[in-house]
Amino acid sequence: MKERNTILWSGDFVKICLSSFFVFLTFYTLATSLPVYVKDNFHGTGQQIGLTMTVFVIAAVLLRSFSGKWMAQYGERKVAVISLAAFFVVSAAYLNIAGMAMLLLLRFLHGGSFAIATTSTNALALRLIPENRKGEGISYFSLFMSLAMVIGPFVGLTITSHLSYGYLFGICAIFGLLALLFGMSTRAPKLPMAQKNVKEKFHWSQLIETKAIPIGLAGFVLAFAYSGLTSFISLYAKELSMGSLASYFFVFFGVMIVLPRPLIGKILDKYGEHVIVYPSIGTFTIGMLLLGLAHSPASFLLSGLVCGLGYGALLPCFQTIAVQAANVHRRAVAIATFFVLFDLGYGVGSYLLGVLASSSGYSAVYMISAIIVAFTAIIYFILHHKRNVNPAIEHGVE
Repeated sequence: MKERNTILWSGDFVKICLSSFFVFLTFYTLATSLPVYVKDNFHGTGQQIGLTMTVFVIAAVLLRSFSGKWMAQYGERKVAVISLAAFFVVSAAYLNIAGMAMLLLLRFLHGGSFAIATTSTNALALRLIPENRKGEGISYFSLFMSLAMVIGPFVGLTITSHLSYGYLFGICAIFGLLALLFGMSTRAPKLPMAQKNVKEKFHWSQLIETKAIPIGLAGFVLAFAYSGLTSFISLYAKELSMGSLASYFFVFFGVMIVLPRPLIGKILDKYGEHVIVYPSIGTFTIGMLLLGLAHSPASFLLSGLVCGLGYGALLPCFQTIAVQAANVHRRAVAIATFFVLFDLGYGVGSYLLGVLASSSGYSAVYMISAIIVAFTAIIYFILHHKRNVNPAIEHGVE
C-alpha cells in the first residue's frame, strides 16, 4: 500500500492525462482556426471573432460553477464520462454548421461540455497523484495540455491552409472520441468513508471555494492577456505578411512550455511558488512586448519562445496553489473555482481585445496585453503573497 501511494505514473494516471490531452487538442485546434473560418466564411469582424470565444467561455463559466457540486454528489469519474460524451457529440456537430447563429450555439454547447470535462478530469487526476508529489503531478498533468497547445494550432492552421474545413472538423470529432475512450477506461480510486458525499441542503459554498478565489483572480488577469494569443495570432501573422508562420509560433511557444515543465514541478514542491511566479510574469510580459513589436520572422518566433517560457510556468503553479489552499474534500470545488475565474478572464479578454483589434490593430492588442500580464504580479502579491494564505506550500509540504 505504501508503494502505491508514492507511484505517480500509474496506468490510470496516464489514461486520464491522454483524455485531457485530446480535449485540449480539440480546443486549441479550433481556437486558432475558427477565427480564420469566421473571417473566410462569414466575413466576420474582430469583434465577431472574439464573440465565438466569448460565447464558449460564458457557457464554461456557467456550468463549471456547478461541476464541483456534481462531482461531490456523483463522483469525478461519472461526471467525466458524461461530459466527455457530450464534448464528443458537439465536436462532431461542427461538420454540419449552417450559419453564424448555429456556430455560436455550438460554441455555447462546446464551452459547457469542455468546462465540465476539464474540471472533472483534473479532479480525477488529483486523486491519482500521491500527496507528497502534488506539484510535480499537476505539472506533468498540465504538460499534456501544453502538448495540445503545441500540436493543436499547428494541426488547425496547417489543415486550413491545405485542406477544407470539413477535414478540420472531422479530425476534431476524432479527437473528441479519443478523449471519451481514454476517460471511460480510467478507473477512479475509492474515496475513504469520511470523504464520501452525503446529500445536504444546497448552499452557495457547494459551488465556490473561497480559498481559491485570490489565486483565481490572478488567473483571471493572466487569462485576459493570454486570450489574445489563441484568438488573434493567426490574423496578426497575416497582417505582418507572415501568415505561414502562425502555426510555427505555437510550436515555439509550446516547446518552451514542455521542456522546463518537469523541473518546474520539482522546484514548486521544494522551494515554493514565489520562486517561479515573479520571474515567469516578467518573462511573459517581455514576450508580449516582443510580439507587439515584431517586424521580422525571427522576432515573431522569438516572442513565441519567450511567451511560452513565462506562461508555461505560471498556469500549473496557479493550479497547485488553488488546490493546496483548500481542504482535501474541497479540492474539486477549488479547481472549479479557479477555472471559473480563469475562463471568465479568457472570455472577457477575447471580446474586449477583439474590440481593440478592430479599432487599433493587433500590435496594440499585444502591447496592452503586456501591461496586463505585468499587472498580474501586483494582484498576486496583494491577494496571495502578502496574505500568505498557505505557508506550507513555500516549504513543499501540506
